[in-house]
Amino acid sequence: MNQPSSLNHPIVKESFRIIDQEIGQHNLSLLEYQIARRVIHSTADFEFINLLKFSPNSIAIGVNALRKKTPIITDVTMVKQGIVNLVARTFHNPIITAIEKAPNPLPGKTRTETGLLECYQQYPQGIYVIGNAPTALLALCQQITQTKLKPSLIIGVPVGFVSVLESKKSLEQIDIPQIRADGRKGGSSVAAAIINALIVLAWENNP
Repeated sequence: MNQPSSLNHPIVKESFRIIDQEIGQHNLSLLEYQIARRVIHSTADFEFINLLKFSPNSIAIGVNALRKKTPIITDVTMVKQGIVNLVARTFHNPIITAIEKAPNPLPGKTRTETGLLECYQQYPQGIYVIGNAPTALLALCQQITQTKLKPSLIIGVPVGFVSVLESKKSLEQIDIPQIRADGRKGGSSVAAAIINALIVLAWENNP
């Protein structure tokens, strides 16, 4: 495989240098920090150094799943747009967007929630990347508990006030490889930054 020496633009590298200077000491592992640093680069919010939580081996599991071209399921189009270029340059994983799967939501459910449940039926082992829809994350966690079919990885970083804390707590309580942002912060840019960081790790360290 003819791989580039780096997927990171020089401006990104300079931003990382500045972030490293300002962060100083931290308690994350080397790989966890590489993901947190990309999130901080995307948001200019240094609180993410403490908000991001990683289940054991979640990074290695995510990297392995990406290399196997596991489908990536995003909750909304903005997350897809944030990762599509890097996916196209690397492993060419299929990207499916939940909200686009459900033009007609089920009664009492949002389009994103309906679409995500449909995606789970089709791609139970997928990589799920949720940056905007806490109800979709809650529904996914409930389905996993009921069916026992486990996604390869869940990136759960919805943003906002309604059901956000509940959805992240629900994710925390299930035995699934996961990367999440505790508290109310998150969003499409955070979700995309996490999966992009995993892609870079998978690609630049690919044997």
